[in-house]
Amino acid sequence: MISIVKDIINNMQAEDSILLESGLENNGKSPTNKGSNSKGSSFRTKKAYFYWVTREQGSFEWFKGIMNEVAEMDEKRAIELHNYCTSVYEEGDARSALIAMLQSLHHAKNGVDVVSGTRVKSHFAKPNWRQVYKKIAVQHPDSRIGVFYCGAPAPVHELKQLALDFSHKTSTKFDFHKENFKQEDHDDRSI
Repeated sequence: MISIVKDIINNMQAEDSILLESGLENNGKSPTNKGSNSKGSSFRTKKAYFYWVTREQGSFEWFKGIMNEVAEMDEKRAIELHNYCTSVYEEGDARSALIAMLQSLHHAKNGVDVVSGTRVKSHFAKPNWRQVYKKIAVQHPDSRIGVFYCGAPAPVHELKQLALDFSHKTSTKFDFHKENFKQEDHDDRSI
């Protein structure tokens, strides 16, 4: 999954280079062209949302370098990264609220998340997938959104059903894709 995120950033950077080399301003406007797609580029992705969900805080460790690399490369803020640690107390629990408050203060002061050790702020509890789909549908009306899932089978039905529901109820169309790989002892997943 992370290779997709890196490809998006690399393609955006390549697209910008082509625009600059052809003498166009980097604002996407041209009196003769309607963007870089008319120059032969078929790359259309402008935003990606990456959700990393894990039970254990330690799972962030091997992913830390990659998250920092993506955050560093992403000058346009086209990649929105989200970390979720589900083994921490449920969201709304007083202990969880205290952890979240301390974490927010540390992140604001140092720019680094206490849980993941990256610039990406962690959330405690499972994602509210309905809210995730809703936010994306509102931000990207009349768009086609690919949802790519890789991980444990438990959330597949919910994610697939939400993709169908929001595709029927909004002008945003969600295409759900599940990656298959064997997962032994981890509960890591992303969309």
